[in-house]
Amino acid sequence: MFDFIDISFIDVLDVLMVGLLIYWLIRVVRGTSAVNIFLGVLLLYVIWIASRALGMKLLSFILGQVLGVGVVALIVIFQPEIRRFLLRISSSTTAAQKGFFNKLFRHSKTGGMQSRELEELTAACRKMAETRTGALIVLRHGSALADIIDTGDEIDARINRRLIENIFFKNSPLHDGAMIASEDRILAARCTLPITQRQDIPAHYGMRHRAAIGMSEVCDASVIVVSEETGDISFVSGGQIKTMESITELRLAIENSYK
Repeated sequence: MFDFIDISFIDVLDVLMVGLLIYWLIRVVRGTSAVNIFLGVLLLYVIWIASRALGMKLLSFILGQVLGVGVVALIVIFQPEIRRFLLRISSSTTAAQKGFFNKLFRHSKTGGMQSRELEELTAACRKMAETRTGALIVLRHGSALADIIDTGDEIDARINRRLIENIFFKNSPLHDGAMIASEDRILAARCTLPITQRQDIPAHYGMRHRAAIGMSEVCDASVIVVSEETGDISFVSGGQIKTMESITELRLAIENSYK
């Protein structure tokens, strides 16, 4: 009955790829002011397709010209979202490659924070929470974060609770900004992080939390935030923020972020 329909594997793959692209675009612009622009452009495109199908030559010509010239304008308008989209793809690919090679060469698998460094880091977070010392700590995973490290001061020191506390001490010249840490070392301090453009962030979250969310949106890094106002410790990963109820929960979150 459906002999007139000729659907090949390539057609199905084409539809799936377009669907995946649309899904990623929605995820990137969701919660930002760009979503309204995206919906407006999509509506114009639908009207252009409809006008062509109905033979409305003048309207379809005008909309075609607008959409054609508007591609350059859209690149400028959506530059932050396009950059975040490409960085997400890059981070996902890096994580997938890392997971593949870890499975392929299990005997040489490395990664994760060792017990000593984890204890030093969580002890520093507990102390800063008790004294309500604001802190912003980025845990590097697959992404190199060279562009972020370049915005601050390189340190390259072993993770140590006293050093971390001194970095974020309010009179320290390094306290204003983020600290970047790898598996066992502090790489840099006073680094500038990208701020999320999402508009659905609760009002009680400050600029440290928005910077932590923005950082986790553009790469695979995890971020620890100690609130200066409340002393609460939050863990941010993949654009999602969660308040830690205890240091044990923070420790588990850090360990799981390296898996």
